[in-house]
Amino acid sequence: MKDDLKPSRLSLRDILRVGAVGLRARHARVALSALGIAIGIATMVAVVGLSESSRADLMAQLDRLGTNLLTAEAGEDAMGGEVKLPKSAVAMVERIGPVQHATATGYVDARIRRSDVVPEERSAGATTQAARTDRALTTLMLGLGAMALLVGGVGVANTMVISVLERRQEIGLRRSLGATRNAIRLQFLTESLLLSGLGGATGALLGAAATYGFARVQGWTAVVPPWSLAGGLAATLLIVVVAGLYPAIRASRLHPTVALNAT
Repeated sequence: MKDDLKPSRLSLRDILRVGAVGLRARHARVALSALGIAIGIATMVAVVGLSESSRADLMAQLDRLGTNLLTAEAGEDAMGGEVKLPKSAVAMVERIGPVQHATATGYVDARIRRSDVVPEERSAGATTQAARTDRALTTLMLGLGAMALLVGGVGVANTMVISVLERRQEIGLRRSLGATRNAIRLQFLTESLLLSGLGGATGALLGAAATYGFARVQGWTAVVPPWSLAGGLAATLLIVVVAGLYPAIRASRLHPTVALNAT
């Protein structure tokens, strides 16, 4: 009794090798498709890296200041009553040798708090507005990077659809020689993943290089969070898997006879 013949399965090495064939044969198209993904990833990594570098530089400056700020507050008397500092307390403190500056603060029932060392044209409200503007700009840049990444995914889908149309005879020949639909799907899906990996890795390197270069010019400590690199690559793979799924399924559904007769 003969054993039933079963279709052979491609190993991981064979899948990667077959998937890389299509990329090596179309250098210009692959480079342009990967460029869209690289721009999106580079923008996202650079925005996050510059934001973290600026924050790290600010914290380093605060650490270098040391503990040179002392606050004196009124306490309580022996009976537990509230004690108020005299009006001459500031002048008395300024006469102490090591003291360089002294001022008085107070609690008021208002949103804006000022002291004699803050100009009248500046207020806590203006500082808060500036912080909100900076955060909004960071969010805007991240959104632009995500849009560029989405456009790159659409470019990959377009590239793979054209590749399927151009390689119908190759698909028909492989199917007639025993390749299964699953093998064809894996081939084109692997091409999409390799293309996205190329663009994502290039974009991550460009974003990190831009962060280090700008931080060096500004004299900051360059910080590129690992989660921004990992998150960018993960987003790239997710988008490209969705974008490359349709071309891969379309290629696997081609009938061998129709594919071989295609011109």
